[in-house]
Amino acid sequence: MACRGGCCCCCCGFGHLNEDNGRFLLLAILIVLYMLCGAAVFSAIEQPKEKEAKERWQHKFDNFTQKYNLSKSDLHNFLRDYEEANVAGIRVDTIRPRWDFTGAFYFVGTVVSTIGFGMTTPATITGKIFLIFYGLIGCAATILFFNLFLERLITVIAYVMKSFYERQLRRKDGMPPETRRGSGNSEADSLAGWKPSVYYVMLILCLASIVISCCASAMFSLIEGWGYFDSLYFCFVAFSTIGFGDMVSSQKAKYENQGLYRCGNFIFIFMGVCCIYSLFNVISIVIKQCVNWILKKMECRCCQKCQRKIFRPKRNVVMPGNVRTRRNISIETDGVYESETDGRRMSGEMISMKDFLAANKVSLAIMQKQLSETANGCPRQIGTSSRHNGFSGGVGALAIMNNRLAETSVDR
Repeated sequence: MACRGGCCCCCCGFGHLNEDNGRFLLLAILIVLYMLCGAAVFSAIEQPKEKEAKERWQHKFDNFTQKYNLSKSDLHNFLRDYEEANVAGIRVDTIRPRWDFTGAFYFVGTVVSTIGFGMTTPATITGKIFLIFYGLIGCAATILFFNLFLERLITVIAYVMKSFYERQLRRKDGMPPETRRGSGNSEADSLAGWKPSVYYVMLILCLASIVISCCASAMFSLIEGWGYFDSLYFCFVAFSTIGFGDMVSSQKAKYENQGLYRCGNFIFIFMGVCCIYSLFNVISIVIKQCVNWILKKMECRCCQKCQRKIFRPKRNVVMPGNVRTRRNISIETDGVYESETDGRRMSGEMISMKDFLAANKVSLAIMQKQLSETANGCPRQIGTSSRHNGFSGGVGALAIMNNRLAETSVDR
């Protein structure tokens, strides 16, 4: 990554790295900072509650031992025995059997979906060994299923958005549908430059996830007796496959309309996991564009410092006003003209949302082009270079979709 003007960007922390390594390192640093901030927030929120719970428990423990004249060490040993029984699935309240067929099916569902609530775990050595091999194949197969689900979901979204765009073009032209159908080439030319926005895809997935979560929370709060916000919390933890296990659905021994509820529970969790997984993958594309934008700004600032050294004013020397270079690269070659505002933004001035979106236009255009080709049924041009587009090969699940688009074409 060389500076403009022939000066090496050694003053920049990422100057000696190539673009991919710089992006990886910057993302790792941002994730660590994000985790440190999250730890500080959760510690400030939850630590007082933890201390209060410990004091309350110690008070109850002391009162119980004094009231019944029990040895504290004997009571500690008894409580340890109960903790072991709790791990095996024994509870004070009556709950459904953990290892009958339906309970075991619920368990393997949490395994292959990587939710892993933790309320049921194998207690035997044989079961633990079997789980290792079972989960290895099951988790891999389920992740592949989620990837293919995302591919088809984005295809449907792109097709629907293309249909709305066609309808908008017809209204704008003021021509009847029959005339538009007769001029197929003209319509194809009008739609040639259209590409669905990644931000619209993200918005649609976000709305779908919110609707599913709200409906599922209404069901859980009614049947499980949870508060509505507790139910929303459970939905996010389950759908995102975090799976803390502090709240788990369908664990009571009996429910009203038990079969219908368990079926609805399965459908909501399945749909929620698929939508949240797809949303995470699309958000990861936007995060990658933000990382690329940060790297670009760091490179520009470093280059500006080098240029100041090269063009340092001397006596009786007239300095040029601005030194700018532009890359004459089109979207078809996975590039874009540099923004005219870059030279003015290097001084640390606040960046507008318009400039930020313009900086992301390059890589998002590639994603949009792929979505458009999927919707239109056109094969992807293999010869187009995407190595340095900031989003090469796709992210996560999109890699499978990109490979498929590169190798096959869909005939509609």
